[in-house]
Amino acid sequence: MAQKAQSTSFHKNFSQALKKLEDWAANPWRKYSLFLIILLIGFLLGSSIGMINGVLALMDPVAAFFTVLALEIMIRVRRYWFNSSRPILSLQLLDLSRIGLLYGLLLEGFKLL
Repeated sequence: MAQKAQSTSFHKNFSQALKKLEDWAANPWRKYSLFLIILLIGFLLGSSIGMINGVLALMDPVAAFFTVLALEIMIRVRRYWFNSSRPILSLQLLDLSRIGLLYGLLLEGFKLL
């Protein structure tokens, strides 16, 4: 049985920050630019993880484990946010960061073929 999260100051500040970001992104151009920035940051992280592991070639299984773990955490957070009353902007930002990360990893994998 899941318990409701405590109302700490961190929780309040985080929810206020999401609300402020959603209010700021009410303009469609700001929203789409934010989406593009998050997508490109995810792509940058995915491609840099692939490049660093390709150059070092020391800890490929460990890096793959942590990457899959991060993606699984993103999926579980998405399921939780989808069922709760969170703003839809945070859900879209999480999805775009996940897509960018996967696209960067796949592109690095295809470079090695």
